[in-house]
Amino acid sequence: MHNQGVGSRKARPYGIVRFILTPSQLRRPKIPILLCAFITLLNDRLGETVILPLLPKLKQLFGISATTLGLLAGTYALAQFAVAPLIGALSDRFGRKPVITICVAGSVIGLGLFTITIGIDWSSMLPAFAGETSLILILLFTSRIIDGASGGTVASATAVLADISKPENRAKAFGLIGVAFGLGFVLGPFLGGLLTERNLILPALAATAFAITNLILVIGLLPETHPPEARKALPPKGLLNPITQLKIVFTNPIVRRLCIAFFLFFMAFNGLTAMLLLYLEEVFQWDGMLPGLSLAVVGVVAMIVQGGLIGPLVKYFGEWRLTLGGIGFVIAGCLLIAIAKPSNSIPVVFSALPLLAIGTGLVVPSLRALVSRRLDGSGQGAVLGSLQGLQSLGTFIGAAAAGLAYEQIGPRSPFWLGIIVIAIVGVLVAGGLPGTKSNTAIKQS
Repeated sequence: MHNQGVGSRKARPYGIVRFILTPSQLRRPKIPILLCAFITLLNDRLGETVILPLLPKLKQLFGISATTLGLLAGTYALAQFAVAPLIGALSDRFGRKPVITICVAGSVIGLGLFTITIGIDWSSMLPAFAGETSLILILLFTSRIIDGASGGTVASATAVLADISKPENRAKAFGLIGVAFGLGFVLGPFLGGLLTERNLILPALAATAFAITNLILVIGLLPETHPPEARKALPPKGLLNPITQLKIVFTNPIVRRLCIAFFLFFMAFNGLTAMLLLYLEEVFQWDGMLPGLSLAVVGVVAMIVQGGLIGPLVKYFGEWRLTLGGIGFVIAGCLLIAIAKPSNSIPVVFSALPLLAIGTGLVVPSLRALVSRRLDGSGQGAVLGSLQGLQSLGTFIGAAAAGLAYEQIGPRSPFWLGIIVIAIVGVLVAGGLPGTKSNTAIKQS
């Protein structure tokens, strides 16, 4: 028996055995797992941010209103919200790899349709069609819905990270999400700004090519991190309703306050970022690479914070204090952008953007870890799917509301509204959880 045990420790799994992992085997293929999870998360961010530099161009080219642009920016997240509970439950039932594979394939289709739509010369193809703008909008919204509905990749990829991480290390593991978030804000807007100046179709082509690369990597490299013995049966159909999922989270008094804060933060931050480039181009007359460079700065700083600093910072300060500190940074950044003038817009805005990035880099992984650590450890896919649902719904409402406010109240209004909402997030987090015991627990974390 002893010799057999030694032999088993020396043995290396090959073939299909490598793709069915037990917890003791998870360390061996960790690099392929992290690579595939990261590329999948980055693909999701690129699928969302690639249209940001195109929004002002679409407004000029097709005469689309700011309200419609806000809805277009948020449609991706709304579709993601609708399917996130189902995607999470499917990954708990059938494993992470098949679900991620199908979702990435859907991303390829959605981005491909978006690319074709903006690449067609509609005036020459349908010169006598008076409603060509309506047709274009239908196709654009359809492409975003397809890409968003396949965006369950976030829930599944996050579940992969949870599969290979101990609870006390999840904030650091979830920092990988922040790196993907930050890099998405670098590559999407930067390449979008660079390529859009040459041809409107090039950024969308680049995003489609990246999605195809992601699909190849997932099929070829990603092992299964959720072994058969850990899988769960699908829940009743009613529980797969995204609204029902949110009710389950919000009826839990232990995490209700933090979940509301999580939702409001993404509503405010993603709302103001959806209108940021339009604001910079129309109010300050920024052009060329300058608008895209602004979000690239946010991405670089966020990557540094969430990729390299979040682990040590969590150990020293704890998630609770980091969340509050990050909220202060975000409010300061929003305030600077809101009060900037055309004469000083470049130094003021580029001073504000690192503050936004540092704040987001602190808040997102810390707040997600606070929620995750207080939820039942079983069914990570469904639980994290609920968190993704909150993020997606907040993103849609925030982008739609920001577009409406931009058009009806004024270009600076999304930033003032963002300050108010994020201040409310600070109050919710600072208040801790109901009961003295819960408050103590959260502060000590």
